[in-house]
Amino acid sequence: MNTLDLITAGETASRGIELIDIASLLELTGRFALNLMVILILVRWFYFSTTRRKDFLFTYILISSIVFLLCFLLENVMLQIGFALGLFAIFGIIRYRTHAIPIKEMTYLFLIIGISVINALASTASISEIVFTNLVLIIITYGLEKKWLLKHESSKSIIYEKINLILPEHHQELIEDLQRRTGIARISRVEIGEVDFLKDVCRIIIFFETSDRMDSSSGLVKHKKDIDED
Repeated sequence: MNTLDLITAGETASRGIELIDIASLLELTGRFALNLMVILILVRWFYFSTTRRKDFLFTYILISSIVFLLCFLLENVMLQIGFALGLFAIFGIIRYRTHAIPIKEMTYLFLIIGISVINALASTASISEIVFTNLVLIIITYGLEKKWLLKHESSKSIIYEKINLILPEHHQELIEDLQRRTGIARISRVEIGEVDFLKDVCRIIIFFETSDRMDSSSGLVKHKKDIDED
């Protein structure tokens, strides 16, 4: 191959990289705007308004954005469906080092990844089909979150030192003591976990309705201080 052939090959390769593709850029911005709007409705309006978890709000928006851009930009290199499904497997088994992700948060994570993949890879579908798919998911989530499941049950795991109250005959007294010390007004049920008779402590999971829109973390911290002082 002579010098002229090398120059010709280089010019041909460089033509494959366009400085700007107006049509592709408009499609990218339009799809990304639609995806971001849907995600904000789901996680900012539906999820955050009931849980007030800023950490997951931050995570959901960023994960959705990166998944969408990753799928959309790599579609041009013949992205296989196995890669898209692999995203579900990767993020579906995520566990933070501090604690496992609750089932509701995992459901929202699966939801925003699925919507992002659909909006990025549904190139053969019409705009009306994509919009319809997003609207269906929004309506279903709204019905479950705001209409049919008005009362949300959350749980907290605490270390409790009054193990004499875990007996069935002292159940009501246990509930009243937990409500007073944690500041949670309505504890619906209690599950007794591991019991350490050497330290006279046990692990208790309390379940309560979050419709009160209250933050019980301060009460739980205070309760742990009481254990340390005792």
